[in-house]
Amino acid sequence: MSRKLFVTGLTGFVGLHLRQAHALSGEKWELLNPGRFDLLRPEMVEAALAEELPDAVIHLAGQTFVPEAFRDPVRTVQVNVLGTLNLLQALKRRGFSGTFLYVSSGDVYGQVGEADLPIVETQPPQPRNPYAVSKVSAELLCQQWSYVEPWRIIVARPFNHIGAGQGESFVVANMARQLVRVRQGLQVPRLEVGDIDVTRDFLDVEDVVAAYLLLLEEGRNGEIYNVCSGQERKVRDLIAEMARLAGVEVEIVQDPARLRRAEQRRVVGSSDKLQKETGWKPGISITETLQRMLSDWETRERQ
Repeated sequence: MSRKLFVTGLTGFVGLHLRQAHALSGEKWELLNPGRFDLLRPEMVEAALAEELPDAVIHLAGQTFVPEAFRDPVRTVQVNVLGTLNLLQALKRRGFSGTFLYVSSGDVYGQVGEADLPIVETQPPQPRNPYAVSKVSAELLCQQWSYVEPWRIIVARPFNHIGAGQGESFVVANMARQLVRVRQGLQVPRLEVGDIDVTRDFLDVEDVVAAYLLLLEEGRNGEIYNVCSGQERKVRDLIAEMARLAGVEVEIVQDPARLRRAEQRRVVGSSDKLQKETGWKPGISITETLQRMLSDWETRERQ
């Protein structure tokens, strides 16, 4: 008999891939569809949970864009912290006693020295932007609830994840769109970029979704798990690979408006804990991911 899974943020980038995940079409999980609701309005959260009590929850929804967090830190904290509290309280009132997976971010680690790479879960958070502050705060809230409620509450810290369907406000998706426009003759062969000599740990969104579903099964109460590839990649190299896949040559121009404050130069995480406890392993190569993103933008630009 399938168990019922409630997911916030189903209309977002990761949520759309979660809906498409093959695991959800089998017998393990029945995905509930609560429709759109505002986490900052408790009555709407209550209404979304009114029909069926879930066996598990994945809390994806939130304000996830770092530049927007600098522009409006108050709303970022409200959505990511108060919204999470509203969800927890609504679940408690409904008598929930299942598994709750909170999706945080690898961004909470902040500035990490090169001697401490790859980043493990015991690395103390040092958030350097309002978004990361809000995610650490919501993590602590969830961990506090894990001590006092008869639930299994797990925290996932995904690092940079990319794939088809991602919005152009994120760097790799933005570069993919620009390269497709160059190939289609809609843009001069020039890319406007920020600082592309930083490194990041990029993981395909489908591998991220697979990790979340395994954590629902195997994750331990009160524990934190990095979700990452364990591979350090320079953004410049990803752009070069996408240009090769797209078959175009482009000039790269740095745009000062795209530079971020408090930028971490190198990022790579360790997913050893996740792999050891769940059996998860990343399965999609970076080349396949980049090709999917280019194909996705081909379709979007034609439309």
